[in-house]
Amino acid sequence: MSVFTAPDFAGHEQVVFASDPACGLRAIIAIHDTTRGPALGGCRMWHYASEADAVADVLRLSQGMTYKSALAELPLGGGKAVVLGDPAHDKSEALWRALGRAIDRLGGHYVTAEDVGTSVADLETVRTATAHVAGIAEGGSGDPSPATAFGVFMGMQAAVRHRLGGADVTGIRVALQGLGHVGLCLAGHLAEAGAELVVADLDPGRVDAAVERFGARRAEPAAIHAEDVEVFAPCALGAILNDRTIPELRAPVVAGSANNQLAEARHGGALAEHGVLYAPDYAINAGGIINVSHESTRTGRPYDRQAAYAHIARIHDTLARIFEAADAEGIPTSVAADRLAEARLRQAA
Repeated sequence: MSVFTAPDFAGHEQVVFASDPACGLRAIIAIHDTTRGPALGGCRMWHYASEADAVADVLRLSQGMTYKSALAELPLGGGKAVVLGDPAHDKSEALWRALGRAIDRLGGHYVTAEDVGTSVADLETVRTATAHVAGIAEGGSGDPSPATAFGVFMGMQAAVRHRLGGADVTGIRVALQGLGHVGLCLAGHLAEAGAELVVADLDPGRVDAAVERFGARRAEPAAIHAEDVEVFAPCALGAILNDRTIPELRAPVVAGSANNQLAEARHGGALAEHGVLYAPDYAINAGGIINVSHESTRTGRPYDRQAAYAHIARIHDTLARIFEAADAEGIPTSVAADRLAEARLRQAA
């Protein structure tokens, strides 16, 4: 297992391995870039197949957070934490306090928040050992999932308008992969706006809930990307856009909340060649971090939901700019997004 020579190292400022055998903590904290401010990024808990997979995941996620904050014009850098373990069985108060101590030793260079496999309650326990926690209930913005879902909804509308020419998502068929906190909330926005939903999740109960609440049609998780729809919305784990799935896509638009949707950077070009308009994940799913950036623990001012959501709504305009730049320069949208984010990082240096 390598770090400095890993394909996703990308010049990270700091990578920390935290361990506490007494409570079973095994965690990796990656700080990619603090040019614009402290590295803010969620803490993911997952049962990784290998330690190498965990390293690759945290490196990719933390770089994505740098670009996400830059595109959203936030005074924040990019970081991420991953805890190796099964979130259904391995959580404990001792583990979260140990993680909090590890984060505290970084002196504020990394600020954590909720992510896949973790909850606001987990982060409240982390906060007993460090002040460097965002997205909590007390004095903060709480669960970032609704904000993320709202941002994806706004970004999806920009993609639909650009690629399909429609005014909104009314009557648009959307295949939604993943019905976790963000996916289910996004389904609500889409159903209310008049979209037709096809849904899949590894948890049949979540699918049943979406069918009952939103009149959705169920699909098999392994095949939902190939549904005959206008929009494919990946809202589960990453690497869903790859050599196998891209040729099977029938949707002309891909717009969802999942991080690291491209298995490799080259797949952004493969999507463009396949005639698919891709909404770069770190541009469209920035609602959660934007919301957190408005909370009192970051700004010193009372959290203002109206101001936060007005900021999140600008994801629509950011994506419209990315789509226009990609068309004008004849480049994939993923490249256009990278260039815009890198330009904003240079401006802040």
